[in-house]
Amino acid sequence: MLPHPRVTPNSHLHLLLPDHSLRCRGEVMAATPHGGCRSLEPRSPPPPHPRSAALPLRLSETFLPTVPSRSDSGAAGRAEPSREVSPVGAGSEQLSRTAPGQPERSELRGPCGRNARRSSLRGRGRWSRGVAMVENLQGDSGRGYYLEMLIGTPPQALNILVDTGSSNFAVAGVPDPDVTSYFNPELSSTYRSEGIEVTVKYSQGSWTGVLGTDVITMPKGLYGSYTINIATILESENFFLPGVKWHGILGLAYDALAKPSSSVETFFDSLVRQAKIPNIFSLQMCGAGLPVSGSGTNGGSLVLGGIEPSLYTGDIWYTPIKEEWYYQVEILKLEVGGQNLELDCREYNADKAIVDSGTTLLRLPEKVFSAVVQAIARTSLIQEFSSGFWTGSQLACWDRTEKPWSLFPKLSIYLRDENSSRSFRISILPQLYIQPILVIGDNLQCYRFGISSSTNALVIGATVMEGFYVIFDRAHRRVGFAVSPCAEVDGSPVSEIEGPFSTADVASNCVSSLSFHEPVLWIASYALMSLCGIILLVLIILLLIPPRCQHRYTDNDVVNDESSLVRHRWK
Repeated sequence: MLPHPRVTPNSHLHLLLPDHSLRCRGEVMAATPHGGCRSLEPRSPPPPHPRSAALPLRLSETFLPTVPSRSDSGAAGRAEPSREVSPVGAGSEQLSRTAPGQPERSELRGPCGRNARRSSLRGRGRWSRGVAMVENLQGDSGRGYYLEMLIGTPPQALNILVDTGSSNFAVAGVPDPDVTSYFNPELSSTYRSEGIEVTVKYSQGSWTGVLGTDVITMPKGLYGSYTINIATILESENFFLPGVKWHGILGLAYDALAKPSSSVETFFDSLVRQAKIPNIFSLQMCGAGLPVSGSGTNGGSLVLGGIEPSLYTGDIWYTPIKEEWYYQVEILKLEVGGQNLELDCREYNADKAIVDSGTTLLRLPEKVFSAVVQAIARTSLIQEFSSGFWTGSQLACWDRTEKPWSLFPKLSIYLRDENSSRSFRISILPQLYIQPILVIGDNLQCYRFGISSSTNALVIGATVMEGFYVIFDRAHRRVGFAVSPCAEVDGSPVSEIEGPFSTADVASNCVSSLSFHEPVLWIASYALMSLCGIILLVLIILLLIPPRCQHRYTDNDVVNDESSLVRHRWK
């Protein structure tokens, strides 16, 4: 039971320490092999609501039991961005482009995963498969978005977390106190074990399993059954947590991240090969402004093999994928309240910037995070604010009749366009990063800060992704962003996309050449190669020294175990 906060007279804002796990996987999504948090949020319900006008504030703090943390310019003239509609389903042919800004689209409208269900499609029949995948996700931004999947023969139904920040498809393979269902290979006549052990370790938490293959079907996905590599999880530590509604993880990144090696064909690569679908998928998560770990579930859509026009409005803006491992992109600058942070663009990409649905928060490199917090605090209408809110150790609570979102500024991220001389920006309003998480009594609604610091990456996680329909166009090596119609709070949109803008004020390349794959390993390998080169050069020089310069050995000279290779050779 939460102790009642000490409220001082005329106090409208209260800060308290959450008794929830804000651990790396305690935020309930999934962790990443690169060491970042795969947030799996705190475990308490809430509803949204804060305050609309600046009020005199005093802070009161209630210290609750703590749990260890687990982490984890002007327009250059309007140009029409690329806007393609890709087919969904086996054997489909590429749809022809329509006039710029007037793409062919179905009549599906309305909020996703909220009060309305899309019931009909007056488009062409070839879109039927795309429509079948609309609202095929459940979950929330705190515990993750998951897809129902049938595995084996006869089929065993499991909920699988959608994660674009890893590449293995893994499911619980034995009973676990924190999961309600698991896959039993012995009950499937089509399961084949490869006998290969797989271990995936995260910054905190891990699992170990055995690699095998089996058939899968998706009730709200592609028609048919497909044979997929599956890791059955036999042991885990801090991977499954109480309250999660998923029983496995679907890694949708590239095979470079697959364990135990990149030779393991990933889930999506298998679908592309077997179902003959285009090498593209798209994702919509509808949790904007809703409790990050509520008792109910919100909607979302994972479209495999194409783009569903009903899931976005306006234009799709594409940014190139810099390297095919994570979905690594190039960020040029950040703005808070329209003001540029004025950091070197390499700070945003150190050592990588990725788009990851398996991470709950927007995670920023430490220097960038500090600059963002200072800018938000400076432009916020709140005069007093505790540092604990920014670091995630405290929640901020307002009277439920108040709306605090108007007190905070808009946050904008500039991404390089496919035309490298241009950029576009995606913006999120405070409704996406000041997140309702907990209700105390009848009067207080508590919020968390949806941005955190990171030691190894800038991660565009669910905090940002919930504002957009995100297209992972692997065929053209690019990631697309469009405004999501379900990114609304109280009937108003909470995300924006604008462009193009000139990139004349930023470097031509903001990504370090050492940022690809595991940077520490690359640096170590370069250092070792340099050392070996120096040693080899010394040996060659010594070997080429004229004999007259060498020591004349006598019978008393002894070549022992401490003698150098050169001395042995000359003797």
